[in-house]
Amino acid sequence: MVRQPAPRPRVAQPPHGARGDNLTPMSRGEPANRPAKAAAFYDLDGTLIRTNLVHVLGYYARNDQGLLRSLKTTASTLAGIPLFLATDFYSRKLFNDLFFKWYRGQSYDRLRSLAEDLYRDVIRPGIFPGTRALIEQSRRSGLRQVVVTGALEVSVRPLLDDLGITEFVANRLEFADGRATGRLAPPVMASASKALWIREYAEREGLSLNDSYAYADSMSDLPMLSVVGHPTAANPDVRLRSTARHHDWPVVDLSQPNLTPAL
Repeated sequence: MVRQPAPRPRVAQPPHGARGDNLTPMSRGEPANRPAKAAAFYDLDGTLIRTNLVHVLGYYARNDQGLLRSLKTTASTLAGIPLFLATDFYSRKLFNDLFFKWYRGQSYDRLRSLAEDLYRDVIRPGIFPGTRALIEQSRRSGLRQVVVTGALEVSVRPLLDDLGITEFVANRLEFADGRATGRLAPPVMASASKALWIREYAEREGLSLNDSYAYADSMSDLPMLSVVGHPTAANPDVRLRSTARHHDWPVVDLSQPNLTPAL
């Protein structure tokens, strides 16, 4: 029997504040002290942080039980990176089908016990310099802060706690008898499913998507960007940068501490 070891995150409204500094595209002509009727939706990997799913898997591999097994797993992971990159470029669904098989047999307790160390050693050093300023200004503008990510829930919780973000959706591994099956539990967050989740979330919470913002770095997140009234390409790949220019969307580089739009 398949069971999930942890419940899905509950939606909770974060605190709101006053308007912040004029740093990002959201500040262009927007009214101060807006009511909390809109949200800022963020992709995570490549958008707010430099690290990605491969870095996380590599960390788990290096910390696997037993030195010989760890070395074998790490070598296999590194050897598979070109395949991961190629499949991700072609299809995020295919990438997920191949990538998460590497977690087959892992225990939830082990993954959870390593999460804090993973955050300290890998994820926290990879937070972009402009990330905290972007979130703080967005929060001060009265926007609800929501992360929509294809990363694993067990690995991103410490990061979201640090950033003060309580509303999020992330992928979850499917477990049977305490061990990962190598598949994701539905709903799977990728590409169009992110946009669908945002639509359903906004309807449920009574939020205006036309007044909402979205930030993402990859062309695979085009549906997520297209569903809101204020899309922004953050640290975009070549294809997304070209698309953003075509639609006259703002482009920001969060690798810089000053969030100056760069179109």
